[in-house]
Amino acid sequence: MKGAVSTDVEAGGLRGRMYVSRAVSGARPGSPDQPGSAAEAPTVVLIHGIGVSHRYLARLHQVLAATVDTISIDLPGFGSSPRPDRQLSVADQGAFIHEVLDGAGVGARVLVGHSMGAQFVLEAALQRPEQVPHVVLMGPVVDVRNRTVLRQMVALTRDALLFETPGSNAVVFSDYLRCGPGWYFKQLQVMMDYRTEERIRELGTPVMILRGARDPIATGEWCRILARRAPAGTLAEVPGCGHVVQHTGTDQVAEAVSGFAGLPGSEAPEQALRRH
Repeated sequence: MKGAVSTDVEAGGLRGRMYVSRAVSGARPGSPDQPGSAAEAPTVVLIHGIGVSHRYLARLHQVLAATVDTISIDLPGFGSSPRPDRQLSVADQGAFIHEVLDGAGVGARVLVGHSMGAQFVLEAALQRPEQVPHVVLMGPVVDVRNRTVLRQMVALTRDALLFETPGSNAVVFSDYLRCGPGWYFKQLQVMMDYRTEERIRELGTPVMILRGARDPIATGEWCRILARRAPAGTLAEVPGCGHVVQHTGTDQVAEAVSGFAGLPGSEAPEQALRRH
């Protein structure tokens, strides 16, 4: 990832990899010469979904890093990280996120997760709400009306064939190959069993549900259910995009995240985005 400092990280006997970018334009978040916005700006933390890695978040990472400190994490078993010797729960991954951020000296953290990563950041926000001022769930899973592996595979295939670009498919499916079927299917059952629609009821932190308007995996009705059930939920859609919205609609996603969390640079005029 261009400009990011990568390092191996470890917590609780689990190993991952962290990619850190400091804000590159204007004053750094936290400096006194950036009035009214960044004196206490949190770090944005990007978390990938099942089978993939930081690579399909790289475009979003780069855009956000122009104005705010940004971190992407490859969780244990994904990307180049070693495979754990046991199945990990959503809570395990949520705890790992916090522990490696603590080790890096990160304070307040805006958590942004995609697909199964939305489950990870939701659980992490529930674990430590005092450290997480905002949460963004991009393309969250698993839709209550499609809670079978077969239906999820059909939706993934439709998305890849109809709504993604060759570039986004290349990144995603090459990461699937790196992940391997053994670890993928071990975590797939964890993803299928996690009840996002129930856990989100307990989240007092402001949360934005963000989806590509053509996403067949995180459908419009499913995302509306989540936004309604969250005590402080909102829904936004990026027109024309499928599931990997952060790759194909990067600027709109970055603007939505920045505006929602009140991050530096969020005063820019809003691009095409549907809010509900």
